[in-house]
Amino acid sequence: MTIDWDVSALLEVMARDLRPLIDPEQAAMIGIFTGGVWLARTLHAALGLRQPLGQVDISFYRDDFSQIGLHPQVRASDIPFDVDGRDIILVDDVLYTGRTVRAAMNEIFDYGRPARILLAVLVDRGGHELPVAADVAALRLIATAGEHIKLRGPDPLRLELEQREPQP
Repeated sequence: MTIDWDVSALLEVMARDLRPLIDPEQAAMIGIFTGGVWLARTLHAALGLRQPLGQVDISFYRDDFSQIGLHPQVRASDIPFDVDGRDIILVDDVLYTGRTVRAAMNEIFDYGRPARILLAVLVDRGGHELPVAADVAALRLIATAGEHIKLRGPDPLRLELEQREPQP
């Protein structure tokens, strides 16, 4: 089932909420593959950030790597700016357990020590397992354990809600 929300309008909400939190001359943005990168491309342009857009693939940083295995399409991370002392806007599509964000922060710290990291997500669906909170979220929902929210794209971007059978 496709959720009937205008992703473009949600991106405008994210940009509006981020503007007062950043200095476009100093801040840099990093998208988490894949959905976070799709969103970050639009946000980066809307905010007029001077630093090039970065992207991370957190496959090797996940704490459940031994359980789920390696994703078949691991991509190289690319952070083309100095992280030290910089405000970083970390962009992801859906915040759920917090483990993806934790993995992305681990990778960012391998590049240096930012002044701060702001988390911007399209959807915060609740159910966090780690103390991770979004600074900016276009939507805040409470989804059940059997519901999976997925951003599809890149063109057009659309949100989908899938019902999954509970595991025994």
